[in-house]
Amino acid sequence: MTRLFLILLLIVNAATAQTPNATPRWATDYWQARWIIHPTTSSKAYGIYHFRKSFDLPQKPGRFVINVSGDNRYRLFVNGKPVVHGPARSDTQNWYYETVDLAPYLNAGKNTLAAQVWHLAEHAPFSQMSYGLGFIVQGDTDAEKIANTDNSWKVYQNPAYSPVINDNAKLRTYIVIGAGDRVNAAQYPWGWEQTGFDDSAWPAARAIGYPAKGRALGSDGNWHLVPRPIPLMEERPLRLTAVRRAEFGKMDNSFVQGKSPVRVPARTRAVFLLDQGYLTNAYPELTVSGGKDAVVTLSYAEALVDSKRQKGNRNEVENRQLIGFEDQFVADGSNSRTFRPLWFRTYRYLQITVETERDPLVLQDIVGQFTAYPFEEKATFASSDAGLKDIWNVGWRTARLCAGETYYDCPYYEQLQYVGDTRIQSLISLYVAGDDRLMRKALTDYEHSRFNEGLTQSRYPSADFQVIPTFSLFWVTMVHDYWMHRQDDAFVQSFLPGIAAVLDWHEKRLAPTGLNGPMEWWNFVDWAWPWTEEARIGGVPPGGKTGSAILTLQQAYTLQRAANLFYYFGKNQQAEHYNALAKRLTKAVYERCWDAGRGILADTPEKKTFSQHANILAVLTDAVPAAQQRTVLQKITTDKNLTQATFYFKFYLFQALKKTGQADQLVSLLQPWRDMLNTGLTTFAENPEPTRSDCHAWSASPNYEFLSTVCGINPGSPGFKSVLITPYLGSLQFAEGSMPHPAGTIAVRFEKAPTGALRGVVTLPGALTGTLKWNGKSVALKPGRQEITL
Repeated sequence: MTRLFLILLLIVNAATAQTPNATPRWATDYWQARWIIHPTTSSKAYGIYHFRKSFDLPQKPGRFVINVSGDNRYRLFVNGKPVVHGPARSDTQNWYYETVDLAPYLNAGKNTLAAQVWHLAEHAPFSQMSYGLGFIVQGDTDAEKIANTDNSWKVYQNPAYSPVINDNAKLRTYIVIGAGDRVNAAQYPWGWEQTGFDDSAWPAARAIGYPAKGRALGSDGNWHLVPRPIPLMEERPLRLTAVRRAEFGKMDNSFVQGKSPVRVPARTRAVFLLDQGYLTNAYPELTVSGGKDAVVTLSYAEALVDSKRQKGNRNEVENRQLIGFEDQFVADGSNSRTFRPLWFRTYRYLQITVETERDPLVLQDIVGQFTAYPFEEKATFASSDAGLKDIWNVGWRTARLCAGETYYDCPYYEQLQYVGDTRIQSLISLYVAGDDRLMRKALTDYEHSRFNEGLTQSRYPSADFQVIPTFSLFWVTMVHDYWMHRQDDAFVQSFLPGIAAVLDWHEKRLAPTGLNGPMEWWNFVDWAWPWTEEARIGGVPPGGKTGSAILTLQQAYTLQRAANLFYYFGKNQQAEHYNALAKRLTKAVYERCWDAGRGILADTPEKKTFSQHANILAVLTDAVPAAQQRTVLQKITTDKNLTQATFYFKFYLFQALKKTGQADQLVSLLQPWRDMLNTGLTTFAENPEPTRSDCHAWSASPNYEFLSTVCGINPGSPGFKSVLITPYLGSLQFAEGSMPHPAGTIAVRFEKAPTGALRGVVTLPGALTGTLKWNGKSVALKPGRQEITL
């Protein structure tokens, strides 16, 4: 790959491919194209393949739309330029295809479509589900059928690739993002994607069957193709910012700026530690020259660690080492060879280790291609506390790095879409970006994950089956969240049977005591209860086998929201049952777990352990009488002897404070987030120190709270057809924010007058109306701009 091609690659990747809406015809009709594979290799084994098809066009077309998909993944080039990659991850019964217009990349005369398609088999990430190797292109009309996949396509298995099996024992953690890539440049078919490449020796592809469509068409049960419901991912150039360490070689910041290549002599081992300055997701692209048989290892880490494997301040590199995920590239001695891994990498620190043989190697350049779901930051927030803006910025980066073709719990270790994380992530997306498409996909993914017992899987898509019944409950509340924020009745109603199945599963597991239990599967609540090797499980509160106040109250919390949904859709009998059951559960918990001496709720009827979690849920469900709720919250926010909610469950603490009118405490409770910033974190961590993941979107919840709690903007009725604004400034002198709404932008600014009054300006879009509430007073809000004094 020449340096000129690298520059073209950057330009093209910075742009967004044209993605017309999927043609309804191909969502229902038989496809004329065939799935194709290599004619002799196993479609179930590890392999990286290149497919090519050349054809002539009499003139440059104004439109040339194709529908394309592959398994595991594909990256499509047109005349040497990368245009689209996919498919968006899901399962084989809901296998997505991308619809893209290739016309801007085509010419009069000869044109070449080239696709890199890979199947990683046992080395694939857990988030990758699969049927087997396959690639398919379906032209949209007769004008594009020349592109249809059949045996006119050529194929080549690339022997240059092998997996880098990352040593989990060395990493000492749970990491399931798949193997790294090792590429031997001497075996790579350089220029394979270019129009002039000679593929005459490549065999014809083998057609293996027609795609299954709409579940009712066709007899082949391979991949059931459905249109991609989300946009293509963002991709743009991103440069590292600094060289932090150079061992046995010379390198300065001009290298990462692309200005100064670095020469590594023959028979030398050199190590260069580069710093992005902040955590990111990117495809690193390293270009080298010379150095035949030199091995270049790229290692990636969120942070460096000391001799005790502690991260400490993330900015420090002295006496620290990088232990992390790796890729490798073996040079062939030629000029301007560029290595890019098949999938993006997550890193703040990127280390290049060069081990040369008889020839020197030149590191010409390294650049990243940032990638994420294309959320736009449409919301704004500012206040009299400048430190909150830092939390906002880092929270939004956290949320962005945890969103791709699915939501991720964390980008470095798992990239799995867990329900507990996703509920919080979705609200951040709605409030900051106003984009509900990834939330819709997540809700649908979980619906597709439900198995014979009626529960959803805890994370999906996932090739590794896992069930967390509490997360099935949070899926129900996610549907409720969507219903409150979007007017989309048919979509919401489609989930009611699944919701009923989840609630029925939990109801069947109620003990005669009226509490939940014994419970099966993994009843995770919060990492406040740590993992133990003896139990081989963590995050589970006391009482899972004998009766848990926490698990029972989460069931009641969900039943209350489900009742609202079922009433709305006219299913009154089920709604009344859910409401009655919720009351029965909250009554049983209060009677059996209330400790009158301490004035708070215990975790179990034995009253031996106490947590913030049980009392948070007791407030949210009204298990504790309303008159006692404020006192309960005051006690649990000051008593450090209780099991404390970690960053994840503090989301529910904030909701409880808001419910009881005590959310003025919010700003002071954000000290743990300020502490993370003080330790050099550039995203918010999974847990308090010591933490595994430095980037966990559930810890970005302050971005939602700044708008929902401080600025007080919330739906006043289902579908966000009205707004309820209840600001909580706490210690702030002023706060202002704006957020996208289906009708436009909601904007508010509030400040405290010297007399203690609240002054503000509220602007509502379109015909939106609502109510402002503060200190027991209410003001009706009308469309447009209005000044408020209370």
